[in-house]
Amino acid sequence: MSEETTSRSGTVRALRRAFQETPALSKGLGLTIVFALLGTLIQLVVPIAIQQVIDKDLLGRDQVEVGSVVSKGLIALVAMLLAFLVRRQALVRLAHASATGLSELRVRTFEHLHKLSILVTESERRGALVARVTSDIASIQDFMDWGGVGLLIGVAQVVVAMIAMLVYRFDLALVVLAGVVVYTVMLVWIQKILSRAHDRVRQRVGQSLGAMGEAISGLPVIRAYGAEEETRAKVADALDAQFNSEFRTAMLGASLFSSAEMFAGLITAAVIGIGVVTGVDAGMSAGTLIAFLFLVNLLVQPIQTLVETLNHAQSAGAGVRRILRILDSPIEIDDPATPVPIPDGALDIDFAGVSFYYKEDAPLFEDLSLHIEAGTRVAVVGETGSGKSTFSKLLTRIHDPIEGAVLVGGVPLASVDTADLRARLSYVPQEGFLFDTTIADNIRYGKPDATDNEIRIAVRDLELESWLAEMPGGLTTPVGERGGQLSSGERQLVALARAWIAGPDVLVLDEATSAVDPALEVQTRRAMERLISGRTSVTVAHRLSTAEAADEILVFDEGVLVERGSHNDLVAAGGVYTALYADWVKGTAKVD
Repeated sequence: MSEETTSRSGTVRALRRAFQETPALSKGLGLTIVFALLGTLIQLVVPIAIQQVIDKDLLGRDQVEVGSVVSKGLIALVAMLLAFLVRRQALVRLAHASATGLSELRVRTFEHLHKLSILVTESERRGALVARVTSDIASIQDFMDWGGVGLLIGVAQVVVAMIAMLVYRFDLALVVLAGVVVYTVMLVWIQKILSRAHDRVRQRVGQSLGAMGEAISGLPVIRAYGAEEETRAKVADALDAQFNSEFRTAMLGASLFSSAEMFAGLITAAVIGIGVVTGVDAGMSAGTLIAFLFLVNLLVQPIQTLVETLNHAQSAGAGVRRILRILDSPIEIDDPATPVPIPDGALDIDFAGVSFYYKEDAPLFEDLSLHIEAGTRVAVVGETGSGKSTFSKLLTRIHDPIEGAVLVGGVPLASVDTADLRARLSYVPQEGFLFDTTIADNIRYGKPDATDNEIRIAVRDLELESWLAEMPGGLTTPVGERGGQLSSGERQLVALARAWIAGPDVLVLDEATSAVDPALEVQTRRAMERLISGRTSVTVAHRLSTAEAADEILVFDEGVLVERGSHNDLVAAGGVYTALYADWVKGTAKVD
């Protein structure tokens, strides 16, 4: 669903959809509304008691009946206390439903984000995606905690007050009703402006979070190239745009709230004026007028609250619309309804008539078919943009083919449960991502239930004990955010240990040794050899020294598999690989 389409759907429709998507928000809502109505009905005792005291006990007798005044006052006091307790129960129930429902919505949004295609998530800045499950849902939380409560109780109070007015004085009630209708029409017009303003605010918040997140995560590069001033200017521009949007929206909200004050004053003045002019001859006693003014206050006070709530509602509606755009994004890669298990033992790989494109008018692969024998060590090479990285993403099911199928062990990946696939096939990227925890916990991502002893055995099997001994805390050494406290080579060693402990039958590597520190190169290559041995492996090779050691090389050129064979055979063939290898040797010689 496009942003424009979702914005047009309106705040009320968006909030209604949020209730549909999150049933916990409306759980027990009927009883909550009953409590809100009951609390408001009990409040009607107060103006009735006041009218009785004024007309009968103060003005209707020669002498004030103190006992009668006290008894009616006590009845009003008890009614107010009871109304408070009943309405408090409504507030507690609504707050509980709000907290539960929005927690579910936050989790659901996060889960949906994780299931979306990499193409979708990479098309948005990370900060903007984080805003979906933080500030956008926080805006809904604010509305539900305060605006939602005011809306529920306010609407109940307005309805009850209006009915009571019609019973008390039909003529005065019509004056009030006419004012309410005119003011409501004005509010409908203003809320459309507010809706667009709050949409801009949520958009600016996402942009500023994205700019700040990028500036923080890219700090080493920013400093390396002396781009601090330019980066600060970009962040400042994003924050200024956010401030300007928020300020304009706040001004609109303030104007709206001021209009509610004006409405309250005009309605009150009109009622007093008509009541005084009408006088006793038309049955307008002092008690009746004062009681009616209490009812006006009972009506006006929630209307003022509702007007303020409207501002919160627009902010919440903007947040809901942004979240719905995520939830409405189709999940392109999902688990099958009836998964097929991958067979035990060594696994071969097949690409059967695979076609894939990022843009419909620019196909990358067309009818690609190939077979890789189980246990074969394969290197994939080609110029930048030739399709080698996409080949690895199709094999690891980061992408699904547009046509055809990728099979592992004779089973199409689309028929395999994700957990089963990840247990049998591991991917080691060019630079392994590490989480802000310890070395042990990062290795454990390959096998969540692995014990510390199993992790030590994995480190020993990969012959990394001497490297680990140099770490200040051994396995408990913190790696920092994104592994920033380790060198690039050390991060790669952790990624290799993570893949080893997973025990996969197929390994897909994106030149996992290309960013290795010279001091760790021997250990890394030895660990790689141990990791690959006895498994089917596919390595996207950026350096052709990796391809030399492969059993077979796949050469891609603009999405077409143009050559395949051993290193020696391909060098002798005088084709694409020969040219690639010659350029690589020349480049290596220049470096040396």
